[in-house]
Amino acid sequence: MRYQEDLKQASDKKKANKTFLKGLKRQKPKDLDDQFHQLHNEVFEEIDCLECANCCKTTSPIFQMSDIERLAKTLRMKVAGFIAEYLQLDEDGDYVLRQSPCAFLGADNKCIVYESRPKACREYPHTDRKRMYQITDLTFRNTLVCPAVSRVLDRLQAVYKPSK
Repeated sequence: MRYQEDLKQASDKKKANKTFLKGLKRQKPKDLDDQFHQLHNEVFEEIDCLECANCCKTTSPIFQMSDIERLAKTLRMKVAGFIAEYLQLDEDGDYVLRQSPCAFLGADNKCIVYESRPKACREYPHTDRKRMYQITDLTFRNTLVCPAVSRVLDRLQAVYKPSK
């Protein structure tokens, strides 16, 4: 599977990717958001998230209270019951899933609560946000989880080649 190759490449290039993103954070190129957004669109023409679903299989979004309330309502549960069944507090005091893969991931890699999914899931993998230089640490971590982010970063490095 090509997606696994993308993730392996990101793992092999961890140090270089981290250094590259730190440099972008310092430089804050004026066209950085535009470049990210263009590459985001290109990459998602090639990648089908339903073939991968690695994010849902390996990581947890942070659940805000509005997410919890919406999902509890969708599942016809009380908020306390939803939290008790599906969530735990992480070391930062944020609600995250108790288990991986996500309890809401179907066998077909589709989210069974897609219309009510948490905001963090709606925005993932965050490569189309504004002020991308502010989330370079998150972008780095996401290269190790999402093949799309790995591809975006590879192509971004071709745009911002270091001058010799």
